Amino acid sequence: MWLRWRSHSKIMVLTRKWLAVYTRPRWEKKVNQLLTEKGLESYCPLNKVRRKWSDRVKIVEEPLFKSYVFVKVSDEDRSAVRMTAGAINFVYWQGKPAVIKEKEILAIKRFLDEYENVEARSAADIKVNQRVRITNGSLMDQEGKVIDLRHKTARVAIDSLGFILVAHIDRSKLTSAQPK
Repeated sequence: MWLRWRSHSKIMVLTRKWLAVYTRPRWEKKVNQLLTEKGLESYCPLNKVRRKWSDRVKIVEEPLFKSYVFVKVSDEDRSAVRMTAGAINFVYWQGKPAVIKEKEILAIKRFLDEYENVEARSAADIKVNQRVRITNGSLMDQEGKVIDLRHKTARVAIDSLGFILVAHIDRSKLTSAQPK
């Protein structure tokens, strides 16, 4: 999305990008609300989790990413985000605020609409030679050993049936497994 306006016969274009904002611990919902009140497009992914108390079970909404909120802003609006109570700073990547793709925000929204009790784990935790369990797809619950890592995928050797099948699997669909 972008806006245009004329300033001394120059056309200026403001592009808005999704950025990640690091917040104070347990301030995600409040920061999201404050950003929205400032008229900024903000998103705090909320996970529906069942919590059990001694007398009842209740579904509560907890932030999926602890201490993070996403905001879609232009460069000119970034200072308004920083001045928001509870917002510490933007998440940086290579010296610049990390830009999150629109399709990734939409994927998070769709995923949370479809599933409850979602667990967010860093894909960076997976290493070569580590035993992993596949958590999604046609190979779900199969185990194997990571033989190669790429940016978003892992080559996993699945050693069932006396054969080694090598599959390229999205790293987000893998979790650590106990060695056999």
